[in-house]
Amino acid sequence: MAMLDKPINELNLVPFVSVDDMMKIILEIGVENVLVGLCEYLEEDFRRWDLFDKTPRIASHSNEGVIELMPTSDGHDYGFKYVNGHPKNTKDGLQTVTAFGVLADVDTGYPVMLTEMTILTALRTAATSAMAAKYLMPKGSKTMAMIGNGAQSEFQALAFKAICGITDLRLYDIDSSATDRCIKNLSNSGLKMVKCDSEQSAVEGAEIITTVTADKQYATILTDNMVGAGVHINAIGGDCPGKTELHKDILLRSDIFVEYTPQTRIEGEIQQLDDDYPVKELWQVMTGEVEGRTNDKQITLFDSVGFAIEDFSALRYIRDQLQKTGHFTNLDMLADPDDPRDLYGMILRAEKNLS
Repeated sequence: MAMLDKPINELNLVPFVSVDDMMKIILEIGVENVLVGLCEYLEEDFRRWDLFDKTPRIASHSNEGVIELMPTSDGHDYGFKYVNGHPKNTKDGLQTVTAFGVLADVDTGYPVMLTEMTILTALRTAATSAMAAKYLMPKGSKTMAMIGNGAQSEFQALAFKAICGITDLRLYDIDSSATDRCIKNLSNSGLKMVKCDSEQSAVEGAEIITTVTADKQYATILTDNMVGAGVHINAIGGDCPGKTELHKDILLRSDIFVEYTPQTRIEGEIQQLDDDYPVKELWQVMTGEVEGRTNDKQITLFDSVGFAIEDFSALRYIRDQLQKTGHFTNLDMLADPDDPRDLYGMILRAEKNLS
């Protein structure tokens, strides 16, 4: 555990949050408390959306997956995330998604934190889903169906419990062992869980439907006949070109909300629709610029692909926990010559010290 006598950004060392550190931070604060805290930071940043640099993520696609960079800045801080998505990895005992991120000071360009973001991305994705549902789900929703019970499922369940008040969970995965694992992991959560034998049975009686599958392909996880009036759909599995989960007819019956339209048109469910098909951005709902849910019969759809501002919010949140928890390691990442113009002199001095 590292402790600081002065603020992190006044040091020449860069705090590094390892996987072990991240788990210690989460356990010290509590998973649900972290999710609530992330939601607060996300709401703050979504409400000041206009301040941010916004660009679709920079993606390098292959037959097996994608590697992406996700940058943004609010003019004070700069953040980026490196992340991959390789669905085949699970067959080899590897994570589908891995990530790390950097937060930097805009005035100096110096990094102020380097952190793992594999676990943090799962947390921020779940917090973003629940934040959107706060504004879009039917009032008083208590039951959520979750189709796809992989690595994201427990985080989604706990976020909807902590932020939206969900009490009942209906679970389905084509791999029944994934559902069993999810139920076991959430056995002390207080959620009432039902293992279902099909997508159709999972959505019965659910006010919220979450789809979170991993295969990189056009798929139809939900068909039009499965979706009744008045539900909220949290579609988070379709997140790259050529990968979807919902039948097109569901989209045509829904009011669609997205993070950043130019990116979602490339990667989200709406890649199935014409480029001028009308959608609303979530920040507009949160600031009152547009309406979210307007009636009991309306189908709302959060077509989420993940956006850099969400990672920025997560980076800010973790940075603000470092002084409180001390779970990080200082890295000697920044060259600090006696004379800023004499970088080579550092090498000469190091040579003398070694001789």
